[in-house]
Parts: sequence; C-alpha cells; structure tokens
Amino acid sequence: MSLVETPYLTSIQVGLVKNLGVKNAPDPMDRPWSTGFFKEPVDTSIWLGKTNLEGDRQADLRHHGGPEKAVLAYAAEHYPDWRQQLMNPALPYGAFGENFTVIGQTESSVCIGDTYGVGDAIVQVSQPRQPCWKLSRRWHIKDLALQVQRTGKTGWYFRVLQEGYVTPNQPLILINRPYPQWTVMRANETMHHRTTSRDLMAELAELPLLAPNWQRTLANRVSQGVRLDATPRLIGENE
Repeated sequence: MSLVETPYLTSIQVGLVKNLGVKNAPDPMDRPWSTGFFKEPVDTSIWLGKTNLEGDRQADLRHHGGPEKAVLAYAAEHYPDWRQQLMNPALPYGAFGENFTVIGQTESSVCIGDTYGVGDAIVQVSQPRQPCWKLSRRWHIKDLALQVQRTGKTGWYFRVLQEGYVTPNQPLILINRPYPQWTVMRANETMHHRTTSRDLMAELAELPLLAPNWQRTLANRVSQGVRLDATPRLIGENE
C-alpha cells in the first residue's frame, strides 16, 4: 500500500470496557482482565470530544485515555505485513486498539506536533503510542507488544484542540507542522533504541508540544540517567 497525497480515515473504531478471562486459569493470558481494546467500526458521524470519541472508553485510565491520548491512530499500510506475520489474513482494522485507521500516513511521515483538521475537529499529534501487554493479551501472542515496539509500527496519539464530528473516509488536512525533523518514528527510536544519545533525548524532551509524560521521562534520563524497566508494560499480567 503506497502513501496517498492526502491521508484519510479509512475506518473509525470505538469500544467500551469489557471484563474477560477465567479466575485461576492455568495460562496467565486466560485470567481475568479488563480492557477497552475490543473496538468495533462505526459507519456514521461520531462526536470527538477532548478525551475520547463517543462510545469509546479505556479500562486503565492511569496509562490510557485522557486529553494527551484522546485518539489512537494506526497506519493501514502496516496491516498486510501484520496479517502475514501473525498468520491472520482476516486481521481487522482496529486490531491494534486504534480509533483511527489511516491511509496515507505512517510513523515515518507523521511528526510530533502535527496539527490536522478532520471533519469538524482539529487534532494534534502528542506522542507515539507505547504498546502494552493488553495488545498481546488481545491476540494471545505473548510478545506481540514487544514486536510492535521493536518494529516502530506503534501508531500515535492525537490530542483534540477542537471538538467536533468526524466521519470515516474524511481527509486529514495538515494545518501546521512545527517539528518536521521529529517524526513519530524518530521519537520512537530515541525513546526505545538510541537511549545513550543524551543530546537527542534532550532535544526531544524540550519540544513543548510533546506529551508531558514523555517530556518527564526523557528529561529524567538526561539529568539522572533514569531508565524505567519496560517489562511491566510490555509483559505485565501475561506472566
């Protein structure tokens, strides 16, 4: 799938919180958990508010949702490879927990702080998505979150600058790109792979439109050498 000149929403998904699993199941991945990961497509206009789309919720509000993570976007371009790699040719849009499945954008072409008009709303890229163990649990693949992080095919979050209705197949019109040098892919590489490059981490941390939690994490690494263990996020309750 090649990138198109004007990106657009090929699909929009929302989902409420579900309680799943069986108590004391032998496999930890089958034990009780709560998630808003199961997203279903919508085919009409839907309200995009400051913290989420109408009909969309998150189970763990400490790590998901809120104004800096109001909407998760994911590139439709990644799906053919994932379908082949995971041997699941029917893998649907929304499989990675995203609200917006976008044609014409990837982590290499979207930048931190990008501001887009979509429908009646205005959204802004706040940070790359950091995949967690719930992605692995959703598809019963223990290392799937780690695979996503390693490939950089993580998706990205939007904050909502202007609320409004959005509809599938609407274009994302670029309004402003203040940091063309800071693609989502480069931010991912700096956070997860180039962890000894203090200059890069400091530069990224100083972007005022980067989500505050990323700013703090990177600033702590630069000033104190603090690096959080990602195992609880990537593996979590799958152990």
